[in-house]
Amino acid sequence: MLNFTFLKYVVICISLSLLSSCSTPPSALQRVMQRGELVVFTRVDPTTYSLDDSGKQQGFEYELASLFAEQLGVRVRFALPKQFHHILQLSSNSEADFSAAGLSVTPNRQQVIKFTPAYYEVTQQVVYHYRSRRPKSIKYLKDSFFEVLAGTSHAENLRRLKKSKPSLSWNEAYDTNILELVSMVNNGLLDYTIADSNQFQIFRSQFPQLNVAFDISEPEKIAWAFPKGADNSLYNEAVKFLNGLKQTGVLSQLQDKYFGYSKHLNYVGICTFRQHVKSRLPALKPFFHQAAEKYQLDWTLLAAVAYQESHWNRHAVSPTGVRGIMMLTRDTAKQMKINNRLDPQQSIDGGAHYLATRIKKIPERIQEPDKTWMALASYNIGYGHLEDARVLTEKQGGNPDRWVDVKERLPLLAQKKWYKQTKHGYARGNEPVTYIVNVRQYIEMLKQLEPADVSQENNQQAEDALNMQLPAL
Repeated sequence: MLNFTFLKYVVICISLSLLSSCSTPPSALQRVMQRGELVVFTRVDPTTYSLDDSGKQQGFEYELASLFAEQLGVRVRFALPKQFHHILQLSSNSEADFSAAGLSVTPNRQQVIKFTPAYYEVTQQVVYHYRSRRPKSIKYLKDSFFEVLAGTSHAENLRRLKKSKPSLSWNEAYDTNILELVSMVNNGLLDYTIADSNQFQIFRSQFPQLNVAFDISEPEKIAWAFPKGADNSLYNEAVKFLNGLKQTGVLSQLQDKYFGYSKHLNYVGICTFRQHVKSRLPALKPFFHQAAEKYQLDWTLLAAVAYQESHWNRHAVSPTGVRGIMMLTRDTAKQMKINNRLDPQQSIDGGAHYLATRIKKIPERIQEPDKTWMALASYNIGYGHLEDARVLTEKQGGNPDRWVDVKERLPLLAQKKWYKQTKHGYARGNEPVTYIVNVRQYIEMLKQLEPADVSQENNQQAEDALNMQLPAL
């Protein structure tokens, strides 16, 4: 009798325990860990998520969210809602765990979703074609073909501005994206649209005839968006993750990687480059590909360096005696066993060989793309001066293995206060910084101009594939 009573007691306790556990659903973080997958809403845009010409996923938000998933120890899956405003439809039973889509933090949005601390800032800019009359202020935007993407902070901001400017009018488009609206302005189908400042920086190399009329907003904070509610488990992990990235400098590295190259070229420079792609590049392209394969380099990197050096002019000669497509010195050409610096094939091979030796000399612990940017700095200014800048970086509390830190110290090599402390002395430290910014811009423009049809097809495939994973919203 005693044993039966005890057994009954045990059964009741176990039952109550099971009922208790069943009544408490897993937290948002536990759900992610249980399924081993982090699901993220995003959008196809050069500033967030896209596929390159080989079909590889890339983008600032892609890399940021992937690092978060890696820290959690799970895989990541990106989902693309059919319309932009669906990205903001987050709830506890949403398809996605959160949205990483370059979202501005606005008062209206804060009422329905919860934002992490900001990790970037942008301004909203009115974009117009140079053949059109430049609107001087918001009051000039009435009675025009003015269209923005529905559901964005652009539309939200216009509605706010309309309260004080009743004549302001515009259309809101749903089944499109910012790139298509900018293309329509370029083709004369729209007078104006609005883009974020980082978007326009990237688009301008593709559409050099477009300009910014004015900013229509103060700088806006960009952050990840989470469902509102009492469950902050995953949100808190994201906040810790982003704060950690800021403290370690990884966040500034990512910002430099995706947005640190696109502010310098002007209209004339972009147009000249595009013209030279048509007139000069075709004859040289086979040599870039041959050298790239031989020395295991990216051909667009070699072509961009060559353009920075000579504008792909095989007869280029500088006052200091460097010459040819890659502008090799006599000593470098001899070292690389080049007989004729004015021969395009030999010059490109010699330049590629020399750049490969610079990359090999950079410490192995330095990761890409920082290793390549530092190699280019040594290609331009010399390895000794690069090392001087890295030593200064470390002395000043920066990370000598990160380009974003080293490029801030290179200009100090031209100041007596600092170069007196270095082993190799004075150097024009601003030059390699500008040099690399230009090379990076040329690489991006080559990727846009050369395989544009492939990239557009891949991005459409990305949208189609990811949309198939979503339920109707």
